[in-house]
This record gives sequence, structure tokens and C-alpha cells, in this order.
Amino acid sequence: MTDVFACRHAPLVLPPDVERTLVAAYAEPQRAYHTATHIHEVLHWYDTVYDEVGWRAPADVYVAVVFHDAVYDPTRHDNEARSAQLARGLVDASDDAVRLILLTAKHGQLHAKDLDHDAAHFLDSDTAILGASAAVFDDYDAAIAVEYQHVPRDAYRAGRRAFLSSMLSRERIYFSDFFHARLDAPARDNLARALQRL
Repeated sequence: MTDVFACRHAPLVLPPDVERTLVAAYAEPQRAYHTATHIHEVLHWYDTVYDEVGWRAPADVYVAVVFHDAVYDPTRHDNEARSAQLARGLVDASDDAVRLILLTAKHGQLHAKDLDHDAAHFLDSDTAILGASAAVFDDYDAAIAVEYQHVPRDAYRAGRRAFLSSMLSRERIYFSDFFHARLDAPARDNLARALQRL
């Protein structure tokens, strides 16, 4: 396994052809943030959650992490569905793994009461970047702008402002207590700073 998909608690080894397909996908030129680096960072959180609070179905979560952004075209709105379909085709992903992938289409629209343990921690792992250090968050924010450079600047700013404001207005940015305790405060600082730049 390459370093891209490696983690201490990986519950399975991806077949070489699947790994090559994913490496190529995450290296596509339209990506600035949704790259292999993002997957590697989410896998870091996968290991941390595994150590601290555990996963109920670690293999399903691992498949969801590796595949959730496998298909990424910023001009389309069905990336998550296509990523889930790819996971079904390449590794016979379970219904639960597919469910987790599809949930990533609903960032900002979900509530903790609607999510089980794995879904809450998986989604929080995916958005942990919001609570990263200021420099890391600013790199993420700039990379998102690059991915959406096809959108007129005013429209992009309006959409980004709406997303950041909606996240900042939530009582809790993170669904799980684990991530809430660690990242809520820095995430709020980062979101507020990003809004001031728009």
C-alpha cells in the first residue's frame, strides 16, 4: 500500500489496481484541496478516533474515507453519488460505506441527532480542517477558491459566505463530543477570519 492510503489501523489492503485508480483520481488537475493530501489527513483522524473512542464498523469507515472524494468535478453536483458508485464497483462497498459517502454531500445540512456514532465521527474527520491551525486553514480556504475559479468571483464569494456563515451560526460545528471539544473554538476563529476576507 502506498503512503496515501496507509494508516495504523487500516482494516484492509486495497488491491493494486484499485490503489492505482484512486491515486490517479486524486491527482487530477482540477483538484487543489480534494487531493490525496486531504485523504491522508482524514486517515490521520481515522486513526485518532480509532484510538480514542473507536469505530463501530472500521472497515466501512475506512472505505468511505478512501473513496468519498474519488470522483470530484467542481462543476457537477453528483460527485458523492458517483464516488459511492465507484466504491461499489471497485471494492464492493457495503451499504453502510455507501451511506457514509453520500452523507458528505450534506455538510452543513445535518444534525447530530440524525447521525450514528460512525457517521458523526466520519463527517467530523472530513471537516476537521476547519479547526486546523490558522496557516493550514488559510491554505485550505485558498485551495477551495482555486477549485471554484470557474465560478464568477461575486457568485463564488456569495456562496462561500453563505456556507461559512451557516457553519459559524451552528450551535455546534462538530457533531461528536470528541471533535467538538478539540476543534470547535479554533474552527470558529478560522471561519470568522475567512468571512472577513470575503
